[in-house]
Amino acid sequence: MEVLAFGVTINAILFAVAVVGGVGLVIGIVLGIAGKFFAVEIDEKEAAIREVLPGNNCGGCGFPGCDGLAAAIAKGECEPSACPVGGAPVAKKIGDIMGIEAKIVRKVAYVACSGDCEKAKDKYYYDGNISCQDAVNIPGGGAKACNYGCLGLGSCVRECEFDAIHIENGKAVVDREKCKACGKCVKACPKGLISLIEDSVQFMVKCSSKDKGRDVMQACSAGCIGCGLCAKNCPHEAIDFDYNLASILQEKCQNCGTCVQKCPKKVIEKIQ
Repeated sequence: MEVLAFGVTINAILFAVAVVGGVGLVIGIVLGIAGKFFAVEIDEKEAAIREVLPGNNCGGCGFPGCDGLAAAIAKGECEPSACPVGGAPVAKKIGDIMGIEAKIVRKVAYVACSGDCEKAKDKYYYDGNISCQDAVNIPGGGAKACNYGCLGLGSCVRECEFDAIHIENGKAVVDREKCKACGKCVKACPKGLISLIEDSVQFMVKCSSKDKGRDVMQACSAGCIGCGLCAKNCPHEAIDFDYNLASILQEKCQNCGTCVQKCPKKVIEKIQ
């Protein structure tokens, strides 16, 4: 028997190699069996849906990213048209994957405020870098005399990934063509002025003030004063009031436009 340095024999080395190799082989077999046993089955529909989603991961669908939405659609928990960014083209592709017709309802963001620089009064003038969230924490809730009005400081603008909202004349304005209804501007507005509405909606109340009429007029020349003329003259009973503020019941509205004509403050607007 040949003896190598330090008294190690060739047989000893071969034995060690065999043991290590055997152990490695056993571990490999065990891992292979475990991999098949614990393997997560891949839903082909889910993978296909994820492939056609835009990948913005904006959360506008209500799920934590595109992966979550793809899983929900594949399980039948939400509609193929749930992605606001993808719109009709993506909804159709997902509908084809699921074998169903996609019900497409386009939505856009809407700012319920008329208080631009000419119409809304200020309590004071502030010069500096400040966000809407910062402003609402200042005593008085910001410079605007109306405690419900748009602060015009652009927090919504900074959140929008699609350049679909801008500050014009001291107030947020939505570009309906660019808007993807992702909802980030809705979350960014501390005043709760922005909402997502169906693109087919034609009439909206462009005010959010719940103050009494006299207080509204002292703060803004274009606020709802709660006079009730719109509701009294609506032939379809499509106007409701909540805390002095008019709102349109879209399920009843027949788009006759009577409310626009009767509103003395011109707060109700035809948006398309």
